[in-house]
Order: sequence, then C-alpha cells, then structure tokens
Amino acid sequence: MFNVTKKSIQWGEETLSLETGKVARQADGSVIATLGETQVMANVTFARKAKPGQDFFPLTVHYQEKYYAAGKVPGGFFKREARPSEKETLTSRLIDRPIRPLFVDGFRNEVLVMATVLSCDLVNDPDIVAMIAVSAALTISGVPFMGPIGAARVGFTAGKYVLNPAMDDMTQLRMKPEQRLDLVIAGTKDAVMMVESEAYELTEDEMLGAVVFGHEQMQPVIDLIMEFAEDSANEPFDFTPPDFSALYTKVKTAGEALMRAAFALRDKQERTTAIDAAVQAIIAKMSDEDQADPNLYPAIKQLESAV
Repeated sequence: MFNVTKKSIQWGEETLSLETGKVARQADGSVIATLGETQVMANVTFARKAKPGQDFFPLTVHYQEKYYAAGKVPGGFFKREARPSEKETLTSRLIDRPIRPLFVDGFRNEVLVMATVLSCDLVNDPDIVAMIAVSAALTISGVPFMGPIGAARVGFTAGKYVLNPAMDDMTQLRMKPEQRLDLVIAGTKDAVMMVESEAYELTEDEMLGAVVFGHEQMQPVIDLIMEFAEDSANEPFDFTPPDFSALYTKVKTAGEALMRAAFALRDKQERTTAIDAAVQAIIAKMSDEDQADPNLYPAIKQLESAV
C-alpha cells in the first residue's frame, strides 16, 4: 500500500535517516529526517504554472515548532501556539537563503516549503535537521532545483572542531569560555552557499578552518540525499527557461548608457532615483508589444546586473 523509501547513515555521533512515502503523499515531495531522536517533516508543493505578469520567484519557507515535539503543553497566560517565535522566523530564513539561488533561472512558479518539528530530543538542534529534510524534499519533488544541499553546525572546543554540538553547549555561548564557536554552514557538493556564526576570539585561520570542516562533514549528507532520490524521486517537472535574448538586446540598446550613468553616482538616494528614472525611460522606449511582455522587467534586471 505504501511505497516507503528509507536511507540512513552514521553522521558524527548520531544516525541520520531520511524517509518518504508514508505520510503527506499528496505533496510533491515529503521527507521525514531524523537525527538522534530529533525528527522534522518537510513538505514541498509547487504550482504547475506561473501567475500571469508575475516577475519574481514566489518561494515561501515556513519552519514551525510545536510544544508536543518536546513533550510539553502550552500553559500559563498563553494557552495556544500563535505567531511564529523568533527562532522559527530565523530558521525559516536560514533554510531560505541557501536554497533560493539554486532554482533554475526564470522559474517563477509558486513554491511552498513547510518544515514541521515532530520531535526534539533537546540534544540535536532541529534547525540543521530541517535544512536537510527540506533539501531532500526539494530533490525528490521534481521541481527544477539544482541541489541538493547539505548543512552542518560546527563548534570549537579545546582547539578541535566539533560536528553538531549539543544544544546546551550552544546556548549562551558568551558565558562558556570552553565553547567559542557556533557556526551553521550550508552548501552544495562543490560550493558553500551560506555561513552564519557566533564566535569569540577566533583567528581568521580558525574561522576558515571551521568553514572547510563543515563543508567536508556535510558531504556524506549530500551523498545520502542523492542516493535517496535515486529510489524515490518524482519525474522532473518539464520546464524550459524563457528566452528573452532579443528583448534584452532592445533593453540594452535603449538604456545601457542611462544605467551606467545612474550607477556611477556615489550618493545612495541620488543613485536610486536615477536608476528608477532609467527604468522608466527604458520602458517608454519599448513598443506596446514589448511593454506587455512579462519578461521586460527580468530583462531590465539583467541589464542592471550586467552594469
């Protein structure tokens, strides 16, 4: 009845496992990632068509923690779980940053990523588990995602790097002279996509070493996700990036000089005003057909990047 796929590896001192096929089967990609006894479910859904006239990529990432994950019940004045906490908001951004650049250029279909903490053992922080679960869910969903990514947390104690230190070791880092680093890193097989850290009195070489250590330690996770996807991935979504090279040539001819003059201004307010004026001047020079083209603003953005 259920086509369940499960893969596991020994990662550091804990077992990391990925599972799909048992729950949330209507989602395009659903993965439950478990590290130790911390468990996070990531679900990915995406629209098959972009909304007409939409000139941006609507990716929404929502990470949520529930009291039941730690065996607790809300009490006191607030008896319900309402708005996202600061940790949930920051973790949502932590997930968003490394995955957003990996979607194929020109893909503007709506994508919704939900990461829900099912269980937390208060040893393994669920934010790293959520990043891995989301990466795996995107990889098997069929969405045009140029991943997967891996993630890891790195500590630094007694002159040695520590992979995924316990949550207690990372709380109030300033008050613990023996623990001097809390670094979160995410990246692909070949590149580092995101680094976020809190550190105290580490040298540049020690910080660089932490980044290298984290990238090396996430490689088994990336290999696990790729092996996992080979057995459980959906058919890739048939998406062809829009070709607006002819329109870009027109935009470049109409406004390259204006853009270069605008970006040459040193004052920020003057530069912003000049760029806006250049954009309006470019649009005014376009034909009615080109102005109605949904790729006009992407072509202008491409010109801004080129300048």
